[in-house]
Amino acid sequence: MNVREINKVYFIGIGGIGMSALARFFREQGAVVNGYDKTETDLTIQLAKEGMSIHYTDDVQLLDKTTQLVIYTPAIPKDHTELNWYKNKNYPVYKRSDVLQWITESMHAITVAGTHGKTTISTMIAYLLRETGYGCNAFLGGISVNYERNYWSGKNDTAVIEADEYDRSFLKLYPDVAVLTSIDPDHLDIYGTAAEMEAAFIQYTKNIKPGGTLLVKHGLHRQNELKGPKTITYSLQNNAADVYADDIMQKDGGYIFSVKGNDWCIENLHLQIGGMHNVENAVAAIAVSHMLGIEDENIKKQLAGFKGVKRRFEYVVKTDKMVYIDDYAHHPEELSALIKSAKYLFPGRRNVVCFQPHLFSRTRDLADGFARSLDMADEVILLDIYPARELPMEGITSKTIADKMDNPAHTILSKEGLLDYVRVAPLDMFITAGAGDIDKLIEPIKNILLKK
Repeated sequence: MNVREINKVYFIGIGGIGMSALARFFREQGAVVNGYDKTETDLTIQLAKEGMSIHYTDDVQLLDKTTQLVIYTPAIPKDHTELNWYKNKNYPVYKRSDVLQWITESMHAITVAGTHGKTTISTMIAYLLRETGYGCNAFLGGISVNYERNYWSGKNDTAVIEADEYDRSFLKLYPDVAVLTSIDPDHLDIYGTAAEMEAAFIQYTKNIKPGGTLLVKHGLHRQNELKGPKTITYSLQNNAADVYADDIMQKDGGYIFSVKGNDWCIENLHLQIGGMHNVENAVAAIAVSHMLGIEDENIKKQLAGFKGVKRRFEYVVKTDKMVYIDDYAHHPEELSALIKSAKYLFPGRRNVVCFQPHLFSRTRDLADGFARSLDMADEVILLDIYPARELPMEGITSKTIADKMDNPAHTILSKEGLLDYVRVAPLDMFITAGAGDIDKLIEPIKNILLKK
């Protein structure tokens, strides 16, 4: 299907981060965009301001019966009234991943996949392409702090797309440049086993267009099976990789470093966001930019202005006395990177982490890993599990993680209890983490900390 010829689209689940990027894409092309979502959010309010009609009741009387195309998210339940009405009436009904497939088939596509880091890397690449003048169409899984957006357009036919492994969506994409950051087990409710998930990532690398390139993190499990028509490896500091960082120095909560390739080097790069994992993410973004022929000095100049992605090692409060970091981390490896980086950047401070587990199945499958990661903090607060698309599972609660922890300084609190804790506790470093609705507590916590 030619996405450029669509002039009326209906979205079921329009407020999702990936869905809203597509909604903005069609709206910017001049299409009429309408949609449904379960609840009103800051993002759906913004979409409405941009000219999209959105309602929050699953009601056939409210849907658009004149639409050319219906797009839905796999998170929508199978008994959804509007979705089934469209299907029963034989409307063209497609998943978000199908539309992204059409885009990768019609554009020069750069896709970023992996269990961790894909939102930051895809945003960094899209930011560098935009700011250096190369240009791109960006379809992101997070909100860029620089632009307060998860989508923007460019005059050229290059697309930067975050490739989501949930529901095997990313296997529909056909990239010219494919980035792969990690293949750690996750979404085992979909894949069943770690080996099955790894097989999906291997398949992702086989979808690269002829003559295309795979940029893959050096040292991944099953590395010899992760091959593109051309393969380049990257790493944080391992000089066995084709591209890696060197001479890393921490400064003011950010970093100064060099990036070295096989026959090129960019020195004295400045990254203004925290987290050593973000230096590694920058290595990948810089490698892609260099591969596209963007001049090294232009890359260096623009990287210094990158402000990050909302909820990815985001400094909510950063003063001499208090640092409050918020992060989307919802996997043990992400939590580990978050806590390690915070402790490295702010040594001597007492590291207090509040974590909201996301999904009962993920908590069940990865409880040991969560416990080991959280043990690294000085004190841990656990909120109740955010269920998202799942129903409760018997015997699986936040206590499942707490019972496996060695660190005795942990407690389980309600959201109200957390705010009470923040009011009275002596804090010089505080972290909130999770992919659920913990983000609704950021502003209240920020206001309490600033008053203190």
